[in-house]
Amino acid sequence: MPSFYANLNWAAMQTPRLPISRTPSAEGPEFSRIVLGLWRLGNWNMSAQDRLAFLQQSLELGITTTDHADIYGDYRAEALFGEALALQPSLRDSIEIVSKCGIKLVSPNRPAHQLQHYDTGRAHIIASAEKSLANLHTDYLDLLLIHRPDPLMDADEIAEAFTRLQQDGKVKHFGVSNFTPAQFELLASRFPLVTNQIELSVLHMAPLDDGTLDQCQRLAISPMIWSALAGGRLFNDNSEQGLRVRKALQTVAAELGVAISTVAIAWILQHPSRPLVLTGSGRIEAVREAAAATAVTLTREQWFSLWVASAGRNVA
Repeated sequence: MPSFYANLNWAAMQTPRLPISRTPSAEGPEFSRIVLGLWRLGNWNMSAQDRLAFLQQSLELGITTTDHADIYGDYRAEALFGEALALQPSLRDSIEIVSKCGIKLVSPNRPAHQLQHYDTGRAHIIASAEKSLANLHTDYLDLLLIHRPDPLMDADEIAEAFTRLQQDGKVKHFGVSNFTPAQFELLASRFPLVTNQIELSVLHMAPLDDGTLDQCQRLAISPMIWSALAGGRLFNDNSEQGLRVRKALQTVAAELGVAISTVAIAWILQHPSRPLVLTGSGRIEAVREAAAATAVTLTREQWFSLWVASAGRNVA
């Protein structure tokens, strides 16, 4: 364990780590089960020192992995994180940095973009990764993801970009985000991929049935999960489904003596594909509730009570 951790006041519960790929052809990095999701970083009204303190508090919980993308915060979030990291550069040895590329937004920060579109061409992938490195104040990324499937995706061209970045020591590992199993298979046929970052929550269970998580198990890679709390809808969705799910979460949370957000994340972590779950809040208490999920195990009846509440029916 890095020497930095010896100087921290560790909480009793710590987020475990695991390799996100267990296949000989795609040996993946070791990441924390809970990942610090920073796409809203620009909205949190934090000074650089506040951002650094937030990162340090997350590390105290054992959360070592941070998730970014070039477009987050209208192309500003990575630089905000990099500004904080520059205050204590030695922290780079204690964290893993994930970023994404492939979406071009129309933005004052990218005046050349006239239309929002995807670009997974070799030149754009390399340029985006190099810009992320500069913004994040780091020499390398632990993981780079293609942010969205591109209908003009050329798997050979992407593989060329990945190979160049890896050979230059700028990116260690590669993956995708929001890819279908077929899209994943196409790119993986050209270059080893270590994860697929997807949406999954008690209110959005499609990946349980569409083959995405089955593929992860078959290939022995861990998916990364975004919107684990359904973008906050778990707490305020008053649809029939939302009310059923919230009631079921409250029941299980009371049985286990934890927050409902902890139960919702534990429900995801229990899947045998060994998911990693991204947070989305700038409140350290919310991050702490997410980290607590790694120490929670639901019974099968508790797990299925949430599935039934979401589906609105019993299993057949």
